[in-house]
Amino acid sequence: MDLSIVTTLYASAPHLEEFYARTCAVAARVTRDFEIILVNDGSPDNSLEIALSIYRKDPRVRVIDLSRNFGHHKAMMTGLIHARGELVFLLDSDLEEEPELLEQFYQVLKAKDADVVYGVQEKRKGRLFERISGTLFFKLFNFLSTYPIPPNLITARLMTGKYVSALMQHEEREFVMSGLWAVTGFNQIPITVKKHDKGESAYGLRRKLSHLVNAVTSFSGKPLVLIFYLGSILIIISSVAALDLIIRRVFFGIMLQGWASLIVSIWLLSGITIFCLGVIAIYLSKIFIEVKRRPYTIIREVYETKELPSSLDKRVFYDAPQEKQADSDGRH
Repeated sequence: MDLSIVTTLYASAPHLEEFYARTCAVAARVTRDFEIILVNDGSPDNSLEIALSIYRKDPRVRVIDLSRNFGHHKAMMTGLIHARGELVFLLDSDLEEEPELLEQFYQVLKAKDADVVYGVQEKRKGRLFERISGTLFFKLFNFLSTYPIPPNLITARLMTGKYVSALMQHEEREFVMSGLWAVTGFNQIPITVKKHDKGESAYGLRRKLSHLVNAVTSFSGKPLVLIFYLGSILIIISSVAALDLIIRRVFFGIMLQGWASLIVSIWLLSGITIFCLGVIAIYLSKIFIEVKRRPYTIIREVYETKELPSSLDKRVFYDAPQEKQADSDGRH
């Protein structure tokens, strides 16, 4: 297999037919030997039905139906696990990222002998809040993370099979794809592209904050180090203040008054303490999740028209569900 094209489906029904047609057109200009993997991430609309209708008329299409919604990043990893191509093109199916980027990425990858060619927005899409919050996300993540990621990174990327195999070696359950892409290394080349705006972003403020916390605590221990330094600074300040009070009382007989300032200090230090304990608790919860070794996705059905080659076994993640032999309609 020369090329695998991987995408996830969530509320993708309005775009799926066009996505399929445009993807097939551009893939045919790269190679005749390609497959399209559609991962249904518990989509609430009829994306699965449309995907199955496409699968029934095109043997190059494979549909992976997850048992529920596990999240965009975990669904992407599941699709990559099942990719069989020497090259793997990953992108979203909402057409904000043009499928035609494949041809441009392919030319750059071959010309520069790269392992990965990925897209970076020339200008962040969306309204003012989305642009500002997105910029702050990348700045905070790169400040706190051990492995910085390029600002305004998008999903679309063309990868070699060697890189994808290395990516599959990561075993954590709590992860962010952009962090895994960065930590995996290899020769990665960014390409400036335009990302279209198809409407309001699904990531509100609360979800963005949650995504930032998960991203930082999954890939960096810097917040724990910062807690240490914060505690050290507070000890130094409080020690100096205590020494000042002792000197005033012993040598000058001055006893400072002010219950209000005392209460404020207690509340401030209590808030800092609770915050630090919360950060530590997040790391402990991630350890708790990791040691349970739960699969990060569960597959309900795999729809394909032929048996997977034995070579796929070398690329399957250790807890990926094992496919059964396909019956006459391709279901497992």
